[in-house]
Parts: sequence; structure tokens; C-alpha cells
Amino acid sequence: MLDTNNRARDHLANERTFLAWIRTGVATIVFGFAVGRFSIALQEFLQFEGKPAPTPGLTAWLGMISIIAGVLLIIAGLYRYRQTRVQIDTDSFKPAGTIIDLVAVLMALFGIVLAGYLAWIKLAQG
Repeated sequence: MLDTNNRARDHLANERTFLAWIRTGVATIVFGFAVGRFSIALQEFLQFEGKPAPTPGLTAWLGMISIIAGVLLIIAGLYRYRQTRVQIDTDSFKPAGTIIDLVAVLMALFGIVLAGYLAWIKLAQG
């Protein structure tokens, strides 16, 4: 009985972790959409005002990269969930290693690129 309860708790914890991956992926996708949409809306606003509108350029690319990153986070979460589910059932659980490192490094790099882009915009405005 105790082993069944422990296994059920392990599976429920695995599902909660998967849902955290999903939430993070969806938030990253929404962020990317907002960044991309803002760039397009700003361009349309400037055209409406009769001012030269720069192309969305880097902002649109950062939005698309963010959306793709969010999708990849969801896929990585699904992969990890399925892998952990099998490991729980076979009593061979191993903590995540490379996938966690990869996600952390990629998110940190993306944050640095966004910060650099904002600094570049600020410097370009004077």
C-alpha cells in the first residue's frame, strides 16, 4: 500500500512539473507574440501619423524567436515528463541533467540579447 501511494505521489509530482513547463512555454509564446505585435502596431501608428516607419526588423525577429522558444519548452517538458514517467514505473529515476542545463543557458542568452537590444535602442534614441 505504501509503495502504491508513493508511486502515485511521484506521478502527480511529475504531472505538476510538466504543467510548470507548459505554463512557462505558454508565457514565453505570449511574450513573443506581444513583442512582435507591438513592433507591427508601432509601425502602423507611425504610418498613420505620416512619419517614416522603420521596418519591424529585430523586434519582430525577437518575437518569433520567443514564440519558437516557447514551443520548444513545451516539447522539452513533454519529453521530460514521458521520460520521468517511465523511470518512475521502472524504479530507475535519474534527475534531469543536460536538458535543464540547455534550457537555463538558452533562456539566459535570450535575456542577455533582449537586454542588449533595449540598451541599443536607448543609445540610438540619444
